[in-house]
Amino acid sequence: MNSNKKINKTEAEWKQVLSDEVFHILREKGTERAFTGEYDKHFEAGTYLCAGCDTALFESNQKFDSHCGWPAFDKGKNGAVDEHVDKSFGMIRTEITCNTCGGHLGHVFNDGPTKTGLRYCINSLSLKFVPKA
Repeated sequence: MNSNKKINKTEAEWKQVLSDEVFHILREKGTERAFTGEYDKHFEAGTYLCAGCDTALFESNQKFDSHCGWPAFDKGKNGAVDEHVDKSFGMIRTEITCNTCGGHLGHVFNDGPTKTGLRYCINSLSLKFVPKA
């Protein structure tokens, strides 16, 4: 897992190491179709990493089924994600990016059912999963 040192690569360098689909999500702020992601209904114990740089972002005990079609978490690991105002598509939302590589992960909403009241709605393609040993 990454030591959280900032990673600065050119878009050309990212294209060399990411698949086209992952590049679209992480670097072009794409969104995968609802209910198609590998981790939407995935509840195995372990850690979710950034698909771009292997930074640990979320633990499985932070995950819940939000029925929204994307993996949902009620909080991220301390300092692992950054929040930015996103005014795209005529909406005002809070975008979530990896603190280490700046990769787009998804958005966070204030409608979560857990005690944090948050729902981090994350693209499966922006994640890698490492099962608990």
